[in-house]
Amino acid sequence: MFQITILFLYIIAGAALAWSRLAPAGGRTSTLAGLALLCAAAGIVWHGIVLVNLISPPGGLELSIGNTASFIGLQLAFIAAIGALEPSLRGFAGGLFLLAGLAAVATGYPPDFAGHGPSTWQMQAHILISLFAYGLLTVGAIVAVFSIIQERRLRAGRISAVNRMFAPLETTERLLFGIASAGFVALLLAVVSGFAFVDNLFARHLVHKTALSLLALLLFGILIGGRQYAGWRGHRAVYLYLWGFGVLCLAYFGTRFILENILGRSWS
Repeated sequence: MFQITILFLYIIAGAALAWSRLAPAGGRTSTLAGLALLCAAAGIVWHGIVLVNLISPPGGLELSIGNTASFIGLQLAFIAAIGALEPSLRGFAGGLFLLAGLAAVATGYPPDFAGHGPSTWQMQAHILISLFAYGLLTVGAIVAVFSIIQERRLRAGRISAVNRMFAPLETTERLLFGIASAGFVALLLAVVSGFAFVDNLFARHLVHKTALSLLALLLFGILIGGRQYAGWRGHRAVYLYLWGFGVLCLAYFGTRFILENILGRSWS
């Protein structure tokens, strides 16, 4: 039941932010933004309390695919709340809240999940750093999709009230590369901590995850280097980001789904 309540709060926050961008300027805009932030704060606090209790039982972490998706959803909601403080990003933040609500619905799935992660603080730190990196880069993927939609609308000359939902293209691009840089650092820390704390990252059941994570790290590194030294932007940069994110999703969710739901093993 709590999943529906959190979803409802996030939907209200997202809808209010979207309407604040579409509504004419005036007092109604600030009222809608205030309502959105109030609902967002309530949803984030409740979401966080519920999730912490679910993923940290005695004996280790319990990170089913549903709890993992919910953890990333909590990150999306938190980043959306911060982004909503900037008026030009409120349309984007509204979309993040909707996705965060959908992720929150997965909390606790599957209900009979009995696998627990390792109890050592080193392994728990590695897992949580990894999830933080995935969540951050997920936001970047959403920004990349937004920028593609925005650019196509501009090229097609589709100028309407919907354009108010988008930040200026330059702002979107700067946001994407800022997230890419922070996500790259977080993913690098996750990989380094993995090599430091995991006994054998190239064990048979982990080799695919390790190889794909390293490939994703390489792709994000190439993207950042290309931006820094060759001025990459536009389609080349956006699609390279999405390729890197796709590889990362396959490394984590694809590997976990096969191990836990088909082979009946724990990824850790």
